[in-house]
Amino acid sequence: MKYALLIYSSVELRDIPEDELESVLGEYAAIADEPGVLDGMQLQGTESATTVRVRNGEALLSDGPFVDAKEFIGGFYLLEADDLDAATALAARVPAARMGGAVEVRPIVER
Repeated sequence: MKYALLIYSSVELRDIPEDELESVLGEYAAIADEPGVLDGMQLQGTESATTVRVRNGEALLSDGPFVDAKEFIGGFYLLEADDLDAATALAARVPAARMGGAVEVRPIVER
C-alpha cells in the first residue's frame, strides 16, 4: 500500500542552529534513501504559498495559508509499505516529529 507522510513542522530548517543542521539534513536524506520511499520533497516556506478558493465560479487568490498556524506542511514523502505499522515506524524517524512537529501518515487512494 502507498502512504503519504505529510511533514508538519513548527521550525523552519533555516532556524535550526548551524551545528545541528547538517545532522538533521542527513536524517532526512537517509529516510529518502530507505527502501519503499518513492519520492519526497521539501516545500518552500508558507510565505511563498498562494491559496486558491472558488466562489461563485470565480477563482480568488490570497497570499500564504488562510489561517496562521503553529505548524505548517514543510514537505512530504511518498512511501510504499506493507502496512500502517511500517509506515508509522518510518514516520517516527522524521526529525520534525521530535522537534515540535508531527508527521501525518495517510493512505493513498489507488485506482
